[in-house]
Amino acid sequence: MLDLELLHDKFSVYCQLMRLDRPIGILLLLWPTVMALWIAAEGVPDLVVLTVFIVGVVIMRSAGCVINDYADRDVDGLVLRTMNRPLAIGSVKAKEALMLFAGLGLIAFLLVLLLNTLTIYLSVVGLLLAVIYPFMKRYTYLPQIFLGMAFGWAIPMAFAAQSGTVPGVAWLLFLANIIWATIYDTFYAMVDRDDDLLAGIKSTAILFGDDDKVIIGILQSLFIAIMVLIAGQLELGFSFYLAIAIASALFVYQQKLVVNRDRAQCLHAFLNNNWVGATLFLGVVFHYSLV
Repeated sequence: MLDLELLHDKFSVYCQLMRLDRPIGILLLLWPTVMALWIAAEGVPDLVVLTVFIVGVVIMRSAGCVINDYADRDVDGLVLRTMNRPLAIGSVKAKEALMLFAGLGLIAFLLVLLLNTLTIYLSVVGLLLAVIYPFMKRYTYLPQIFLGMAFGWAIPMAFAAQSGTVPGVAWLLFLANIIWATIYDTFYAMVDRDDDLLAGIKSTAILFGDDDKVIIGILQSLFIAIMVLIAGQLELGFSFYLAIAIASALFVYQQKLVVNRDRAQCLHAFLNNNWVGATLFLGVVFHYSLV
């Protein structure tokens, strides 16, 4: 006889492992993905393609969290923010995590089979990036760049699925996403910097050191410049330029938040990037709805 209470507890723990209770990662992956779809479709994305990518965002972000926690299972207990994660406290076994990751990967692959051949080929690269990223913090101080590549790979996939090609503007968006991910994940890493140093975990926050705010400011300026370049190439209208202006103001606000490098404020700056992504996406939506 099934123990429903045990199943419920296990399901809850798996949800925590996939971080479904903390959707910020889903949103940070979603905004550039749907923006790429809107641009590729000139405002009218195919419903099947749109559905596959929205569901795929949730699945792949969940899979990324699982494999990340698997990679960090021996060090999460040393970091204040992560010490109570399921693998760190033993409520999920390493083998279970790998099986869950494999199951999520299979679901994602079945979803991508609904799309064209080019997208299927690109999805293999996306899966490899998702697997590689969590281990980069052991070998390089630039894991945030690999996160940007893993999150941003949905952009060329979106263009391939919607239009059958990956034009130059898709790679500009991909580059912008790598820069943006480095910005917001450096804020996130600033929260854990002291603990990460003790645990031997590498990050851009540690690499940048006392120059972190200045380097983030340079990256924010570069991101805005690329957005302006993309707007010019696509001949986007006033709504997108207004979105760029709002995103710029949000970046200034984030700099004010982290002026003293307070942990809570660094986390707030990280979370605020959700509004950067949402604003730019809405700028694209309004442009195509008005033309």
